[in-house]
Amino acid sequence: VEWNIHVGFFRPAAKVCDTRIKATLGVMLRNLLRTSIRTMSSPVAFNNTMFVNGRYVPASLEPLPVINPASEEKIGTIGNSSATDVNGAIAAARKAFPSWSETSGADRAKILRKMSEGLSKRKPSLAKFETMDMGKPIAESEWDMDDVADAFKYYADLAEELDSRQGSAVDCPMPESFGVRMRYESVGVIGIITPWNYPLLMATWKVAPALAAGCTVVLKPSEHASLTCMELGEIANEAGLPAGVLNITPGLGPEAGNALCVSEDVDAMAFTGSTATGTYVMTCAAKQIKNVSLELGGKGALIVFDDVEVDKAVEWIMFGVFWTNGQICSSTSRLLIHEKIADKVLKRLKEVTEQIKQTDPMEADARMGPVVNKLQYDKVMGYIQKGKDEGATVLTGGKRNPKFSKGYYIEPTVFVDVKEDMTIWKEEIFGPVLSVRTFSTEEQAVREANDSPYGLGAAVMSNDKQRCDRVSKALRFGIVWVNCSQPCFVTAPWGGLKKSGIGRDLGRYGFDRFLEPKQITSYTSSDPWGWFIQSSKL
Repeated sequence: VEWNIHVGFFRPAAKVCDTRIKATLGVMLRNLLRTSIRTMSSPVAFNNTMFVNGRYVPASLEPLPVINPASEEKIGTIGNSSATDVNGAIAAARKAFPSWSETSGADRAKILRKMSEGLSKRKPSLAKFETMDMGKPIAESEWDMDDVADAFKYYADLAEELDSRQGSAVDCPMPESFGVRMRYESVGVIGIITPWNYPLLMATWKVAPALAAGCTVVLKPSEHASLTCMELGEIANEAGLPAGVLNITPGLGPEAGNALCVSEDVDAMAFTGSTATGTYVMTCAAKQIKNVSLELGGKGALIVFDDVEVDKAVEWIMFGVFWTNGQICSSTSRLLIHEKIADKVLKRLKEVTEQIKQTDPMEADARMGPVVNKLQYDKVMGYIQKGKDEGATVLTGGKRNPKFSKGYYIEPTVFVDVKEDMTIWKEEIFGPVLSVRTFSTEEQAVREANDSPYGLGAAVMSNDKQRCDRVSKALRFGIVWVNCSQPCFVTAPWGGLKKSGIGRDLGRYGFDRFLEPKQITSYTSSDPWGWFIQSSKL
């Protein structure tokens, strides 16, 4: 009998296995795996703990279930932190801050590089935990873990470079009398709240630069996917990160998340998630005049002109909306196709979409899996029904994948005959749903793409470089892709306009936001200033 190491999935290699043998082995396998998950580089999250002051300690509230979205089975529980727990973590971060912030960038870099090495060594197990926790294909999770390790290395380099920036001179219009130099100081204790679609990667985008800048951190990962984030504490300890510098408090938003937002001992907040929650985070920060960075929702547009090769267009259309099972804030889920090639593109898009391998996400060649949980499944299916009710036409998909009796599998869905006032065109769905409209002029395409309260990511496809340059400039989005969709690099800033957020992750922008620039100005002349006290002639 052959099976994949994944709770609840059993695949006999020999067709002679009868139903009773399958059932018996299935029960044995599930029991075995419930134990082996805890022993195979066991997720420390299953200990119902939080990571505070360098140790895993029990969280106070009733543990939260971990549900495998591919099987709908409970595979464990994670800790559930109370407000009191979170305040304890904040106190530990506050205590650790003076010493960590005074550590040289070079010394911080050594620890971050060790954390990168620890993450790379754990790549296979971390990728499996990520996929079991939130359902993305294992190949995507493995790619994410490479990006996580690379981010720690990148910010280690910036930490090291920071030492040479300290004391740098600033041009002064009165150089004969004054000298100005800069010092870059750590912001303080950072509260970080991250989402479930890229659990460890989204946390890393904020944790790594914050640590590199000398800040201390309290991380509240999403209650819907916390396993890999909880592993980060053990990796930090192995790398020699001092106790209290990184604290991880899993739990629910209204309890654990709110405690971070309202605490006066947190110096800045960094949040990725929904626009509604981001509004609350910003409101709390405003009451305390506290720095905040927000990476929020999106409703991206991809504009395809009539000079693009069809298969190239279809590949990037699909990658832009079906990557991560469609659960990505930068998704280019609004497709604008030039009317001259719309029929050809849509015909090919339908063909290839229906060939996507949607299967158990632990399979190496899986290209789509389930959405993260029942709540998200119901939300996405509700939008699909809304699209049908409002008169859009389903080109393909539009229902639960009938191949699966269990799991939150939604067929990749494409709507045509979509009008600008339809819900599926205007609102973020956060699932594998594409809405399509056609256009006749460049001006129309740009206008419709920009007609959104969001402004995170957009794309344009054309063989005309000058046209791509014009459209890229005209699109009111923080990220614009040309002849592609969704690539992301640690060296380039990531963030949006309008209701898609404030500030930027990644690149130097993502590092410098955790630093406070201080100018130090010295009077260098030997002559008296002589404004109030005139110099004596005697």
